[in-house]
Amino acid sequence: MNYLNTYYETHDEDNRFSSKHGRIEYLTTRKYIDEYLAGDLSKRIIEIGAGTGNYSVPLAKEGYAVTAVELVERNISVLKSKLDGSENIEVSQGNALDLSRFECDLFDLTLCLGPMYHLYSNADKLTALSEAVRVTKPAGIIMVAYCMNEATVIQYVFGAGFLNDVIESDLLTPDWHCKSEPSEVFELIRTEEIAELDSHFGVTRLKLIASDGAAHYLRALIDGMDDFTYEKWLDYHFSTCERQDLIGASNHTLDIIRKN
Repeated sequence: MNYLNTYYETHDEDNRFSSKHGRIEYLTTRKYIDEYLAGDLSKRIIEIGAGTGNYSVPLAKEGYAVTAVELVERNISVLKSKLDGSENIEVSQGNALDLSRFECDLFDLTLCLGPMYHLYSNADKLTALSEAVRVTKPAGIIMVAYCMNEATVIQYVFGAGFLNDVIESDLLTPDWHCKSEPSEVFELIRTEEIAELDSHFGVTRLKLIASDGAAHYLRALIDGMDDFTYEKWLDYHFSTCERQDLIGASNHTLDIIRKN
């Protein structure tokens, strides 16, 4: 059974960033993308696992040359529906585990903002990261997003009352690491595991970011904020999202590495 296609056929991926709490992840990721690009339209971008184009489409409309690779056909259809033909974007179906149609050292910025959510073996994670590094130019930047383990334990296992279910299904290790498998759709990871993946390649970590920080813990509160309070929350979040003592409890992290 293809759990990934089934999930994205029914999940409203395109509106994942529409709520105030959900948009924090997008705004944070764009902040660091924009800092690197610095408005230089000569920089070539590839997004591996482009989803419905929440990043690729705006970047293309801003004038960047974008290559968008996505596995799920429905997501590709939604992405293409947002284009008017004026954008410098190439959209194709593809798998993060095999980017062989692209030459080495081709892109200035490589975005891998979804594939690691759905790769369950260490071998697959290493293959995807290897491909992302390979197609990136020397001194180019790779940004890789991950779903974090502790947020799921706190919010789902305890907060949503699924402790007995996950114990009965043997989905927890003795040290409280969630056991992910394809039927669970999302793979969960810890910060030390991200560092271990990076250690296999000629890359230098620049930053590890808490993409949404405490946003999902406080979703009802944040969604109910007035505009002034929300702007202050964003200011607080941006001022703390690089604090390494807070990273592991975020729902999502963004690993920013440079190819040596």
